[in-house]
Amino acid sequence: MTLQECPECAGKVSVPEVPELSEIVECAECAGEFEVVSVSPVMLALAPEPDEDWGE
Repeated sequence: MTLQECPECAGKVSVPEVPELSEIVECAECAGEFEVVSVSPVMLALAPEPDEDWGE
């Protein structure tokens, strides 16, 4: 695991040594969920909210 800076609170986010594009990781300090948007270098962005299923 490597540590990245949280885009929201500047805390530490654990990211796997070999992250996968679109992988979701969580900040232990603010509980924010972030998506891996680049793997070289590793870049995180706020994870998209899941679409609601209205029973369709």
